[in-house]
Amino acid sequence: MTGVFTRVDDRLGEFALRTLDPDADAALLHTWVTHPKASFWLMQDADEAAVAEEYRRIAAHPHHDAYLGLWRGEPTFLAERYDPAYVELVGLYDHQPGDVGMHFLCAPVDAPVHGFTRAVLTTVMAWLFADPATVRVVVEPDVRNTAVHALNAAVGFEVVGPIAKPEKDALLSVCTRAQFHAAVTDLEGARA
Repeated sequence: MTGVFTRVDDRLGEFALRTLDPDADAALLHTWVTHPKASFWLMQDADEAAVAEEYRRIAAHPHHDAYLGLWRGEPTFLAERYDPAYVELVGLYDHQPGDVGMHFLCAPVDAPVHGFTRAVLTTVMAWLFADPATVRVVVEPDVRNTAVHALNAAVGFEVVGPIAKPEKDALLSVCTRAQFHAAVTDLEGARA
């Protein structure tokens, strides 16, 4: 599998992303996306074959990619990157050149690590902005997912407003490179 990005968090160590293998990673992903804490992922009733099929579909799509996230070398999160002009948000918002859509999901754990989810989101955002073509990141989490709204705000996302998608009512939010860097700098300054 191809490694695509690595970031070292000052507190938690190394995070990395590699290309997801829909078949080899299906059993692991199935345990994540069907867990009760992943209810907003909308795959609660999927079996392993359906999970593999969904990620084969994403892998074959020219405007949607999925990546397995590693922490200290172990799989711990999932990240998706998509072009919102072709996937998820077509006709639902004012698309701008350089927009990149993103989803992320942390694996369920018995003993949560303080700051882990924020470190994952920071890693995913740093990876997306490592591409000079990315001007801003666009997200559309469920309006009820208040935990992710708070995390998004912490890394610089600004709420645009609610939008109606076929599968959910979503809260459209955007984050520019400058907003992300300012938020991360503020966070690192607060830790010092």
